[in-house]
Amino acid sequence: MTADRYHLAQVNIARLREPLSSPLLADFVAALEPINALADASPGFVWRLQTEDGDATSILAFEDDRILVNLSVWTSIEVLGDFVYRSRHAAVMRRRREWFEQMTDAYVVLWWIPAGHIPAVDEAKARLALLEANGPTSDAFTFREPFAAPGSDVASEPRTDDLCGV
Repeated sequence: MTADRYHLAQVNIARLREPLSSPLLADFVAALEPINALADASPGFVWRLQTEDGDATSILAFEDDRILVNLSVWTSIEVLGDFVYRSRHAAVMRRRREWFEQMTDAYVVLWWIPAGHIPAVDEAKARLALLEANGPTSDAFTFREPFAAPGSDVASEPRTDDLCGV
């Protein structure tokens, strides 16, 4: 079965308007722990990038130290979509413009990985670059233009709401 052989990796990045310690970011910082706990307990969740602090806010993946990286793995695009768009996470996403600058380059990308593989930050950055250079392909795609897992003929339905990013 394809779902047993492949999982969905996702990365999203965001550039902070101000330092995490600023009053502007207080609500975002307060939401980190409960939203991460929600992800961890969500059906289909496999893994997420984090330090011993329980989040990835201290991981500097880019030259610009204001860019936060969120990297995770899920069993399918459907379960990731449920978490992103139909859980308490959606309320946090609706406020993203308060806390983050508008990105001009690709900032969300999805790709299929063999089950059991844990993607590295450099792999995620390469997928963002692929999406930026080529648009959505089976190697780097978006919620709006999803691709089926390798060996599957079942394509996911595209998302068309404002929260889906790219």
